[in-house]
Amino acid sequence: MRHSAILKRQDRIATRSGARHEPGRQAQLRRLAVLYTAPVVLLLLVLIAYPLLRVVWECVRYVNLVNPTVRGFAGLDNFRTVLQDDDFLPALRNTMIWTALSVAGEYVLGLASALALARNVPGRGIFRALIIVPWVIPIVVAGLTWSWMLTPEYGILNHWLVQLGIIRQPIAWLGQPSTALFTVTLVNIWRSFPFYTISLLAALQAVPRELHEAAAVDGAGTLMRFRVITMPHIRTVSLTLILIHVIWTAINFDFIWVMTQGGPLDASETLPIMIYRYAMQQFDVGAACALASMMMGFMASIVFVQYYAARARRPA
Repeated sequence: MRHSAILKRQDRIATRSGARHEPGRQAQLRRLAVLYTAPVVLLLLVLIAYPLLRVVWECVRYVNLVNPTVRGFAGLDNFRTVLQDDDFLPALRNTMIWTALSVAGEYVLGLASALALARNVPGRGIFRALIIVPWVIPIVVAGLTWSWMLTPEYGILNHWLVQLGIIRQPIAWLGQPSTALFTVTLVNIWRSFPFYTISLLAALQAVPRELHEAAAVDGAGTLMRFRVITMPHIRTVSLTLILIHVIWTAINFDFIWVMTQGGPLDASETLPIMIYRYAMQQFDVGAACALASMMMGFMASIVFVQYYAARARRPA
């Protein structure tokens, strides 16, 4: 009994001592957390926060790269310059077509390839490794390679299409206003769909196999199982992929610039190309920042709408 009382007394002393030292440990952990995250926070402030604030500041000011006397508060003049530009509406239309077709094609092709790779077929591991190759190729390399392959003079694709009898003579796919934007879009789909494939494949592997087996026993066909079981399980991943790629594709500059530079006759010019022309060709940084701010606000609104829609669907 005496030994038990001594042990209880020691436990009470240890508990009081731990309670006294707990605030000190928590403060130390907070200091360590601040110390470890400080470099990342500083990097984000320098590389992201400062440029964004600079864009917002300069969108309401007159800024010219070659004429330092052009300066001062502009108010909404830069926005009026953009909206009254004859190239704005065509560029906006091209951006919407480029984004919608790219994201839709990437998702459909990515889902189809993910469903195929989810099956137990011979050589599945090799195909899973090869499918990612287009996505890891640098955009400049992919764009230049496809530009060479599509040239009417020596492009291998034109040669194959003529040999197969699909076309009568080589076509300047990137040199015609009617085909330039759609050609670049198809090449972008080819390069980007593997990201969908890998992401959707991971989501498909998390779908319980027992659900498919039980549904098959109950007489549900392949399409019914896909609609009722597979799609609900990959909905979150699908919506996230689509949201991310809508933003990535809409603000994409380098792929179109490498292949067509927005031509011919501005047939493939999108809003990012227009921002580049304002800043680096017309040297009107104020107008470029105004258009960039408009795009940034639109992208932020998409994120907020998707976030609050997801919260509304979430069960209480």
